[in-house]
Amino acid sequence: FPGYISQVLKNYTDHACDGEYVSLRCPHRTTISIQSSFYGRIVPSHQLCPSRYPHSYATLIKEDVACSVGTSLQKMLDECQDRRSCQFIVNSRLFGADPCPGTGKYLIVWYKCRPNEYKSKVACEDDKLRLSCKKSMVIAIYSAVFGRTQGGSLECPYQTLGMPMIECQSATALQLMIKRCHGKRSCSIYASTYEFGDPCYPGIRKHLNVIYTC
Repeated sequence: FPGYISQVLKNYTDHACDGEYVSLRCPHRTTISIQSSFYGRIVPSHQLCPSRYPHSYATLIKEDVACSVGTSLQKMLDECQDRRSCQFIVNSRLFGADPCPGTGKYLIVWYKCRPNEYKSKVACEDDKLRLSCKKSMVIAIYSAVFGRTQGGSLECPYQTLGMPMIECQSATALQLMIKRCHGKRSCSIYASTYEFGDPCYPGIRKHLNVIYTC
């Protein structure tokens, strides 16, 4: 159980140079959740993915270190999102037009492993959030957000009169929920600034949203 949870909570990073395979994998009962992706080059080749051309030829080409595509995230979502594993060869043709011909590029992917079966609970500010699992099962926290999200919360409609539409979230919500609830059969916590601090402007109504599995 502890090993499974550490794999689920971990932020994974994988990278591959042009012509190499990128391979993403998640443990049993979880699937890939793409967090972010980059394809191009922003560091020189002596730091990452050395040039495949002969040295004499490589010196003739001015290496582009401000090169990227805007399609890499969508491509990774198409190829890998919600799958247990995925694998493919990295090359510029996957991402549309080559952003910098003659410069060797690379793909970097950030992802997590999301439980196949999970629950979501929301508590409005100053309400109590209770989590519980059946007998012989314990709580595994996947994510926690305390604050205000751009889309708002259907369970906690905001009074927006005179308040700016902003997104503000506590940086410690996940760690606090893990400390309070991780590995327990049940737990409770108030969705309050006393517990989580106030990541927003004074007067902005917040909510706590926790995704977990048993």
